[in-house]
Amino acid sequence: MAASDDQERHALVALRDVSKRYGSVVALDGVTATVDGRAIGLLGANGAGKSTLMRVMLGLAAPDSGHVRVLGMDVADSPWDVRRRLGYMPEHDCLPMGMTARDFVVHMGELRGLPRRVAVLRASEVLFQVGLEEERSRLIRTFSVGMKQRTNLAQAIVHSPRLVVLDEPTNGLDPAGRDEMLALVRRLSARLGIAVLMSSHVLEDIARTCDSVIVLRAGKVSAIQPVVPVRPDAGGDVRVRVEGDRDAFVRMLGGDVLSELDGDWVLVRGGGPAVQRAVRDAAVTAGVGLLELRPAAPTLAESLVEAMG
Repeated sequence: MAASDDQERHALVALRDVSKRYGSVVALDGVTATVDGRAIGLLGANGAGKSTLMRVMLGLAAPDSGHVRVLGMDVADSPWDVRRRLGYMPEHDCLPMGMTARDFVVHMGELRGLPRRVAVLRASEVLFQVGLEEERSRLIRTFSVGMKQRTNLAQAIVHSPRLVVLDEPTNGLDPAGRDEMLALVRRLSARLGIAVLMSSHVLEDIARTCDSVIVLRAGKVSAIQPVVPVRPDAGGDVRVRVEGDRDAFVRMLGGDVLSELDGDWVLVRGGGPAVQRAVRDAAVTAGVGLLELRPAAPTLAESLVEAMG
């Protein structure tokens, strides 16, 4: 067996040349990616192909070409086995308004093969985990948008899946509800041991919840990278923007700190606390104001926004 095949069999998700069209619209165009980890983000603008890719992974839509493996299983060969091990939270509200949260989550647990007693116990546990234990007997029609989203999340994890797929879980939420949802999503992977694949068109949501990210652009993978924010004190060249005489600032940096003008910026070679102190002292001596100090390499936001186009 080739090494690449072995990696695909052990990866959380493995996609090889996956394409999908809807008439003249190309939703996925030769997507190839092998990703693993506890929390993976799927980032892209609206219409980039995120929801289509999730549907293909879940076996709800067949790709026109290519192969999809989830949790080591071929989705085309074993769609039911894949879905038994997955949880899915759809983007759009599709909850039964006439049921209570408890009855709905119990019902979803039974649909996924849990015995009645186990489904009742698990429903109580997951409703507690998402903060709805006191509202579990209320009709869903009386819930706020945030409560409905948390009910939706509860049904996705009631059967203790190995992987939960979340399609725009903060959709429609106010800032407070969004913060609560992102904290719940992070808790799934960090404390409950459930791997997460979350789609979003909001970079901050991915940065707050995920360890790595796949960027889709017009149905193609434009980047795969870890979500590791770069700090100015982590080492490496830095860029400095000052208000005042930049030439005087560069002179005050002296010969021990290599620097050069780069457009509106001063590029300073090297990083870390020693260089930061030199920048501070040079600014004071030259009488200039420090406006910004940042890594010379692109930040996470810059690189991902560029990949999104």
